Amino acid sequence: MHPRTAPDYLAGYPPDLAAQVRKLIEEDRLGDLLLKKYPQTHAVRSDRALYDYVQALKDEFLRNAGQLSKVAYDSKLHVIQHALGTHTRVSRVQGGKLKAKCEIRVAAVFRDMPPEFLRMIVVHELAHIREREHDKAFYQLCRHMEPDYHQLEFDLRAYLCHLDTTGRPLWRAAADTPKP
Repeated sequence: MHPRTAPDYLAGYPPDLAAQVRKLIEEDRLGDLLLKKYPQTHAVRSDRALYDYVQALKDEFLRNAGQLSKVAYDSKLHVIQHALGTHTRVSRVQGGKLKAKCEIRVAAVFRDMPPEFLRMIVVHELAHIREREHDKAFYQLCRHMEPDYHQLEFDLRAYLCHLDTTGRPLWRAAADTPKP
């Protein structure tokens, strides 16, 4: 069995940009920069709250896309598939009708992240309801739902590099944060 290698979250970005992120991590400065830019975690803690959050975004941007049958945080997602979110579409025959179920799962690591990062991953998974491939139309839809999509994705990928390298999460759940 081969040992798993950590995913290269910055693959596809220009090498000089990835080198800048790695240098900030080596100098232990990336965490401070991200905390300054994204100081707070979101309040979407439960699967029910996540469902309501995703449904509200879907209703705003993808009204005709059909109903979501399940939305949940998934603690196994990041470890197994090196994915941050997944979308599945299952079709079943019930009686004489074909029923389609659409599920979105978000990696549990997003429970303790800034609201901007949660929105970015939810927008990404919602875009897959309409566009299956990561093509031009997919990213146009992502930018329609979240104009800062590309910057948020880059910042999230930089944070994931920080987390893989240092093992130190930057944000904690509101209940875990000491009160001044």
